[in-house]
Amino acid sequence: MASNQDQDIQAHALLVDDEPGFIEIMTKRLKRRGFKVTSVLSGTEALRSLRRQDYDIVVLDLKMEDMDGIEVLRILKTIAPEIPVIILTGHGSEEAAVDGLALGAFDYLMKPCDLEELINVMQKAVLDRGK
Repeated sequence: MASNQDQDIQAHALLVDDEPGFIEIMTKRLKRRGFKVTSVLSGTEALRSLRRQDYDIVVLDLKMEDMDGIEVLRILKTIAPEIPVIILTGHGSEEAAVDGLALGAFDYLMKPCDLEELINVMQKAVLDRGK
């Protein structure tokens, strides 16, 4: 049986969250697992980055200071509808995450999320995109 390490895929992820500590930790962990990661601290930066660079997947926080994640998702889906988006949501915003699914998000996870669960969902999203 193959381990998760053996199943790691090379994918370029855009990680969007306005918590610098969370971004720093998740970026390091995802890079260790074989992802190429670009991290930004706002919805505005995310949209700017999406216009300059191609990504295989976006991991998007819902609650951010400058732009709400749903607003970012709406714009992102017009810029690059093919990119799978995983929404990260804190306690109490599950309804908003469900709204995100209706707008085309691939899935959502509650924060704090388990790293293995996040990686599994990211891998599934990238593999599904390739079909």
